[in-house]
Amino acid sequence: MLIATLDTGTTNTRVVAWRDGAPVAEAGRPVGVRDTAITGSTDKLKAAVGEALAEAIAGADVAPGEDRLYLASGMITSNAGLREIPHLAAPAGKAELAAGMQAVELPGVCDRPIWLIPGVKSHGGGVGLDDCDAMDIMRGEETEAMGVLSALGIGGPAVLALPGSHAKFVGIDAAGRITGSMTTISGELLDAISRHTLIAGSVDHGFADEVEPEALLKGAAMGAKLGVARSAFLVRLLDLFGDLDRNGRASFLLGAVLAGDLAALKSGASLKGTAESRIIVAGKAGLRDALVALFTADRHFTGPVETVPDGIHSVSALGAMEVARARGLI
Repeated sequence: MLIATLDTGTTNTRVVAWRDGAPVAEAGRPVGVRDTAITGSTDKLKAAVGEALAEAIAGADVAPGEDRLYLASGMITSNAGLREIPHLAAPAGKAELAAGMQAVELPGVCDRPIWLIPGVKSHGGGVGLDDCDAMDIMRGEETEAMGVLSALGIGGPAVLALPGSHAKFVGIDAAGRITGSMTTISGELLDAISRHTLIAGSVDHGFADEVEPEALLKGAAMGAKLGVARSAFLVRLLDLFGDLDRNGRASFLLGAVLAGDLAALKSGASLKGTAESRIIVAGKAGLRDALVALFTADRHFTGPVETVPDGIHSVSALGAMEVARARGLI
């Protein structure tokens, strides 16, 4: 059987074709639900999904009569995607995600149904000004979480850290179910400060080439003490009057921004019980290594801290296949 896994985010769509558990072809398009929000139409997203699927399938050299299964997760199931599916309320693991899958026909996109995997929200009720911090949502990270647990051979309990433009921290219970999450825009904030403010000149409009631990931890300490707005301006002062190099200044800024994520983990209501939890950090090396250093140095977090090894091909796709397996599709 050929399995095609589709992951649509805010700005990108990616398809990986799998056979016998190994990737055999992939394709992507720089199109996501942001394009729907900008244009008010899903036409561009439909075209991108259809093109990426067709390219990946063509590259997989499908044999005549070979069974095919299409799985999709991420923002494709949002109100700006191709078919909205309501979030499942936590706790939700493979069994709940499998039960919530829906097979949908998308004429003009592909020639067979796509099985969509729902996202997860922290609880089933509404929120107001006083308790909005108790709510959080995810679309796509639920399959990443299932993929990481499967790849590492663990079932929980743990907190999974998924840094990115929207950093996501996912709670996992002893049964391997998602218990809740916490989202921040730390990645977008770092990008905005580093490229589109007065501070950008002090970091050459970019991020740290390699994280410098001392500068990172000093930046985090300032961020925790002074807040990100003042701490970010200190980067300019270090540039004008200090001897810290560009990479050090960028590491300081990174620490100042990520300090907000750790503060939210300590005090936030949507994800509780993190102090003694096993922490597993995924993502690209720079942000991943920075978070590991910050968690390790912070005395509040007393559980073991580990990383998802490099070389695992698409944990989101692995998770989608785990969910499909629980549904009996594989």
